[in-house]
Amino acid sequence: MELSFEEGKQLIEIDSPSYLGGNGSRPGPMALCMAGMASCFLTTLASVAAKEAVEFEKLRIIAECSVNFAKSLDVADEPIIENIEFRVDASAKNTERNTLAKLVSLAEERCPAVYTATHKVNVTTKLV
Repeated sequence: MELSFEEGKQLIEIDSPSYLGGNGSRPGPMALCMAGMASCFLTTLASVAAKEAVEFEKLRIIAECSVNFAKSLDVADEPIIENIEFRVDASAKNTERNTLAKLVSLAEERCPAVYTATHKVNVTTKLV
C-alpha cells in the first residue's frame, strides 16, 4: 500500500493474520488502525501540552483493544472492536500529575481519531 503525504510517498507492507488468509508476516490492517489512532492521540496530546508550555521528558503510549473478527468471517453480527484503551506514560518538567491528567483529557476530547471512533461516520464505497 502506498501512502501519500506532504513530503512524498511511503510504501507500507501490510499482511493479515494467518487465520484470515494471510501469512502473519506484517502488521495487519487493524494493527495499523490502532497505530494510527495512538499516534494521532499522542500528537494531539503533544499539541495541547505545547499550548500550555509543558515540555515532556517522557511520552509513551500503549494502545490495546480486543478484536472480534466474527462479523468479518460472517459467523456473527458482533462489534469488531468494543473497547480501546490508551495508557499514557508521561512526565514533564515542573508539571504535576493532575496537570498531565487534564492534558490527557483535553487530548481525548480533541483527538481527530478518537472523535472519529466515537461518532458515526458515513462510509460510501464505489466500484469504479
